[in-house]
Amino acid sequence: MSVIYILWLRQLKKYFRSRSRIIGLLGQPLLFLLAFGFGFASIYKKAGEGNYLQFLAPGIILMSVLFTAVFSGIDIIWDRQFGFLKETMVAPVSRLEIMLGKTFGGATVASLQGLLVFVLTLFVGFRPHTVLLLPAAFLFIFLVAVLFTSLGIAIASMLEDMQGFQLIVNFLIMPVFFLSGALFPLKGAPRAIDIIARIDPMSYGVDGLRYAFLSTGSDFGVATDFIVLGVLTALLLWIGSRLFERIQV
Repeated sequence: MSVIYILWLRQLKKYFRSRSRIIGLLGQPLLFLLAFGFGFASIYKKAGEGNYLQFLAPGIILMSVLFTAVFSGIDIIWDRQFGFLKETMVAPVSRLEIMLGKTFGGATVASLQGLLVFVLTLFVGFRPHTVLLLPAAFLFIFLVAVLFTSLGIAIASMLEDMQGFQLIVNFLIMPVFFLSGALFPLKGAPRAIDIIARIDPMSYGVDGLRYAFLSTGSDFGVATDFIVLGVLTALLLWIGSRLFERIQV
């Protein structure tokens, strides 16, 4: 059996065994949906932008994917501290296979978490415009999951303590999320915000997912969203694999 499949399956088993973790990861998206979705709904409507919950939901779905994906990298540090990583590394398999197994396992878990949040948004009033584009929506969710899982593994490969990982990751992902256009329209945003958003890979995921759900005009173009995410995902997979190969256990 392929080591990639074994590590992928291990990640899924850990996810489904931890029911408290699944429920806990739904708390923050639910808070954002209720506090922002209903709290700013009247202001958004008065500004002539329509239903804020419809605008907000795709960003909150990817927020859940982002946090779950990046923090899956902490398993690398955990496995290193408790010896499991050393046992895996000495096996007669390439480190690239090990890294890919952990990446796709973490990305699958993050995607499942995003799908759970998607179901949650339906209960609070979110309605996709058409079911025909749902496969495209799920593709964007998975691309974002793979991209940020690779980033989490790349960061974890350079660190040995969990506290340092959490500090660095929180420093990175909060701006990545808040400046991606997940909470506010990028159209008409200040020039500085617009430039940062175009550099932020999360912006292309939010833009593509919002189009797939709502069939509205995207800020960057769906083809651009897909190409940028695809290229960055491949790049981070390569960087993550190179850093993972250099781990000393």
